[in-house]
Amino acid sequence: MAAIVPPTPAIHRSYRLSTYHVPGMPVIRIGHRPGWPGRAPAGDIVLLSACNPGGRLRPDGWNRRMMARLAQCLAGLPHALGEGRLGRWSEPLYGVQVGLARGLVLARRFRQNAVVVVHGNRPARLVYLA
Repeated sequence: MAAIVPPTPAIHRSYRLSTYHVPGMPVIRIGHRPGWPGRAPAGDIVLLSACNPGGRLRPDGWNRRMMARLAQCLAGLPHALGEGRLGRWSEPLYGVQVGLARGLVLARRFRQNAVVVVHGNRPARLVYLA
């Protein structure tokens, strides 16, 4: 089992340089305000994935199965499939309208190291689970 690990400087840098794309949302960058075209949605939007737990690469088929399981957990919650991207690398994620506490429970369940949180017009922030 891949454990949740504290971020290294390289991992932290990768998260901060990545862009996060979810349909219906502006491009998200850590530390930047979202730039909503109209009024910002109320509450938290948590960007989370089920891929590559503990920061360890897994086969594509395994990642697809975990994302399908995460989608089942999101039933009844407003969510959209998007991606995190850094250069040629990308990873699927969901943008979920859910309180941060519940988002963190889901991230822990899928052994993720961090989530991105968007709240209104505040700068997007990275929340580590380790």
